[in-house]
Amino acid sequence: MSIRHGLLALLEGGPRYGYQLRTEFESRTGSTWPLNVGQVYTTLGRLERDGLVAPAGEDGAGHALYAITDPGRAELHAWLGRPVESANPPRDEPAIKLAMAVCSPGADPAALIRSQRERTSAALREWTRLRDRAGTDGRDRRDRPNGPNGPEETARLLVLERLILAAEAELRWLELCADRLADGRAAVPSASDGGREG
Repeated sequence: MSIRHGLLALLEGGPRYGYQLRTEFESRTGSTWPLNVGQVYTTLGRLERDGLVAPAGEDGAGHALYAITDPGRAELHAWLGRPVESANPPRDEPAIKLAMAVCSPGADPAALIRSQRERTSAALREWTRLRDRAGTDGRDRRDRPNGPNGPEETARLLVLERLILAAEAELRWLELCADRLADGRAAVPSASDGGREG
């Protein structure tokens, strides 16, 4: 996630100060990507340096406000219009770790799969809980006269659904890995053969 573009998107709604941007960013992303307020101000400084935001005075409490500029708006809309490149997927630590474990004498890939499955299952339960609670304020969403609570709730739900589906896919992949190891299709080298398969 591009934090700079996320901040530009928030500033398109009007001037804001750093802590406000941090809070709104976390709210819109379902509190799944926490931001350090120092990171927000560092990013704002870079955006200002690049001419994408500008100081916009202070609010009534003396907070320094920032506003998006026309070049910032153009940058934001160019970013929003570009699909995320799928041909170069981000590094996937569980996949890299398991690939290394399978080829490492003394490693226990099955234990790695079990511990990753537990961690991913816990994350899946938490994201599902957050999704199910999002914006319900104690009432079923169908009972609301105006339906879901608008764009912020929708944004949170979209992010949480993405995380849930990714966790479900990872659990399926881990099951496939466990089956492959159990079938002997991936023989783990022993220390006696110097890490080479015979």
